[in-house]
Amino acid sequence: MSEWETVPLQDVLDFQEGPGIMAVDFHPEGVPLLRLAGLKRNASLLAGCNYLDPEKVTKRWDHFRLRKGDVLLSTSASLGEVATVDDSAVGAVAYTGIIRFRPKNSAVDADFIQYMLLAPSFKRQIEAMGVGSVMKHFGPTHLRQMTVDVPRLRDQHAIAEVLGVLDEKIAVNERIAAKADELSHALFASEFGVTAARASGSDWTPGYLSDLCSTQYGYTASSTPEPAGPRFLRVKDINKRNWITWDDVPHCEISERDLERYRLSVGDVLVARMADPGKSAIVEEPADSVFASYLVRLRTASLAHSYFVWGFLKSRAYADYAESVRGGSVQANMNAKVIVGAQLSIPPVALMERYLRHITPVRSRLTLALKESRTLTALRETLLPPLMSGRLRVKDAEQMVEDHV
Repeated sequence: MSEWETVPLQDVLDFQEGPGIMAVDFHPEGVPLLRLAGLKRNASLLAGCNYLDPEKVTKRWDHFRLRKGDVLLSTSASLGEVATVDDSAVGAVAYTGIIRFRPKNSAVDADFIQYMLLAPSFKRQIEAMGVGSVMKHFGPTHLRQMTVDVPRLRDQHAIAEVLGVLDEKIAVNERIAAKADELSHALFASEFGVTAARASGSDWTPGYLSDLCSTQYGYTASSTPEPAGPRFLRVKDINKRNWITWDDVPHCEISERDLERYRLSVGDVLVARMADPGKSAIVEEPADSVFASYLVRLRTASLAHSYFVWGFLKSRAYADYAESVRGGSVQANMNAKVIVGAQLSIPPVALMERYLRHITPVRSRLTLALKESRTLTALRETLLPPLMSGRLRVKDAEQMVEDHV
């Protein structure tokens, strides 16, 4: 640690908070306005973004445009989320509640900044500085009071490189998962037609989604990041991607009796009834888990039935159905009866089983990529604190990474 310096953050980093822009300035298309959702781990930077009129950006917010390699930090709601600007967000603008960082001088390697902001010593300062009784936040004024730990430049390069290898491998796995998911839905369209609702054949049966599954409402409890019980799957855990990232799912306390009643199994299909009604997921890996009350579980006769039901839930036909039947003047919702009230053409079981055979290797590749990413993420989180405090030599960290990549 003797070769590390603790210095005022403002002495080595240039930072700028995104502008506060009114909704009236949002545009149907144009320059992306990045939101906090884009800073979540493994999320696309453009997730949940709004857009701005390019001409207006040039006149009023051009100096907020992002460059490749800029580092972004969330300073509102989910404090301390960090992301690096890639090609997808070059020229975009970060919204208020997000602060952009660049090196202020040659004392800091740009690739090292994200790890400075993730270091435990910096996170402790974030937690101490967060203000607000309802929603925690901090801003540039607080950053001017914070410090960062800075090693020699050559050590910054080495740390950024060893942790960057893990980040890149995790990103590759994310792309593999996305491609595998895309392929599985293409196979559904190929097997059953563009939408099962319109597909027809002599041995197909007209019916309703309720003919293929039973329904069950979820468990009511508060979630906690602490491992107080099984994983507690919520709407927010299923409405961003077409797979479940179990490491991001919190826990809950539950009695043994309720655990048996709400325990999730491979092949269970979950559909959101509130918050984002109609969004769905399928359980593809064994996990000690239960599901929250805003979700409805659909159970079918077999795994082949489950994947057919889930494929239909992801189809354009079901999206149109969900849009047409959502109720609620304040918050959109769909009860269990409405969720399974969609009409469709039901194919013969042999066709569902053939589809299952086709997508099993594809979904297995997806879950394998996610499993590997969990291992790499755990290794990264293990290495980062001692590396960022000088307690672990980079050479030792490199060996540990080589053993896993």
